[in-house]
Amino acid sequence: MPATYGFLSTYPPTQCGLATFNAALASHLTGGAPGNGVVRLLSADAAGGGLAIDRTAPRVAHTWSTDTAGGWMAAANVLNRFDVAIVQHEYGIYPGVDGDEVLPVLRAVKVPTIVVLHTVLSAPSITQRAVLERIVAAADAVVTMTDTARQRLTTGYRIDARKVTVIPHGAGSHSSAPPAAHDVPHLLTWGLLGPGKGIEWALRTLALLGDLDPMPTYTVAGRTHPKVLEHHGDVYRESLKALAAELGVADAVRWDDVYHDQATLSRLIRSADVVVLPYDSTEQVTSGVLIEAVGAGVPVVATEFPHAVELLADGPGLLVPHQDPEAMAAAIRHLLSTPDAAHHLSGLGGGPTLRWPAVAARYRALAARLVRDRTPITAPVPA
Repeated sequence: MPATYGFLSTYPPTQCGLATFNAALASHLTGGAPGNGVVRLLSADAAGGGLAIDRTAPRVAHTWSTDTAGGWMAAANVLNRFDVAIVQHEYGIYPGVDGDEVLPVLRAVKVPTIVVLHTVLSAPSITQRAVLERIVAAADAVVTMTDTARQRLTTGYRIDARKVTVIPHGAGSHSSAPPAAHDVPHLLTWGLLGPGKGIEWALRTLALLGDLDPMPTYTVAGRTHPKVLEHHGDVYRESLKALAAELGVADAVRWDDVYHDQATLSRLIRSADVVVLPYDSTEQVTSGVLIEAVGAGVPVVATEFPHAVELLADGPGLLVPHQDPEAMAAAIRHLLSTPDAAHHLSGLGGGPTLRWPAVAARYRALAARLVRDRTPITAPVPA
């Protein structure tokens, strides 16, 4: 009989990368079979609406309102109903200091537990380091999505390295959407918007491409991050629009202020000639946007954040220094003016190994091993 899975994470219709990741993993891991469920983390300021619910994904078995003290107890009790618990970890989604209320959950869960780490900081605070070390100690297995994250974890934290497995972030299949077919080159960045995305550098890059005939268009797709909206409003987006006007490229930029479902996102990605990831971060060890672009076979130009360095160094894209629009413009110009180079890069994306079915199969194998290791061996009764 197949194992049942309980998932602890944010979850649609909450609009964030973690929720989307967990829904995709849950859907492909369970195949819509009954007996699986999600413990959904939900805060009062969580953004929702506008997303179609994947009917093959497990139902919500319990909602942990993170604004309510002591909610971890009920969450742990529900997770114990399943054969395996899969816990998504990001510091900002759990209550407590640096999200430390995930710790009593892990200690109270009696079934085998896999914790998926979405962030591994190279220079954590004392509390962040302590929380992550205790998470690994409490888990039966820990998944990082890149070798960079695994190396950071095993060399920079006091943990049992034998618990760590690398399983890549899954990518959807975008083959049903038509590839780019247009006369004007299309550049694309998508994802939740906020400071650190580096869109200002992409706009400066676009201004350096004005001599191309025709000049590329640039789509910035995605809602403003809900926490950014809560604390700062839409100041960042408005500042970007002002910069585009100042640079004289406002007419070439399309602001697509929506959170796309899978079908619409597929069409958008496949319409791009180049995906531009101008991120400021030097810490980002996992990028779902990067994986989706590579999985779709679209060439990428990205700054040298850790996941991009690992995936693109000898693969489907070009790396440029942070905050260097001249270098980014040169890379984009090269891809747009050299179709053979772009076609070559688009074929280096890792193929089926990055697709969700293959990724889910690796989680399934890890879970089976944990269940097997937890199952006591019954000695034969002497005659």
